[in-house]
Amino acid sequence: MHEYTSSPRVWGLICPGFPEEVSRARRWTRDILKGSPCADDAELIVSELSANAVLHTASGHPCGSFHLALAVWRQVIALSVTDAGGTASTPKAGHPSEDAVHGRGLAMVTALAHRVVIHDSHQGRTVTAELFIGLHPGELPC
Repeated sequence: MHEYTSSPRVWGLICPGFPEEVSRARRWTRDILKGSPCADDAELIVSELSANAVLHTASGHPCGSFHLALAVWRQVIALSVTDAGGTASTPKAGHPSEDAVHGRGLAMVTALAHRVVIHDSHQGRTVTAELFIGLHPGELPC
């Protein structure tokens, strides 16, 4: 394939760190992926990662923000949410007790996505979830 026709399509969105921006991030994802078989899963993943950014990082503080990136390439959709950092702990999928109020979201993201990558930097943290179109969670392409 020619190098100029094989590049991914990429979109980006910067949202203020307000809780109501999570619904905007969901709507934005749904609009871009309209008609994709992965649209519902992608919307749920973006919702969870955006909510985590607002609730658990400096993104949710006054003047905070989070950044979304959505890339579509061949049979892959990559969804990334970058927060403003400010926490010492790295997010991880856990198994909370039945009465726990938090702690299930990243496990849900991990169950829906084919791969989840967490990258820490001085400016914040980026969580990327990849969905392979036409495969079930846990399956990997050849």
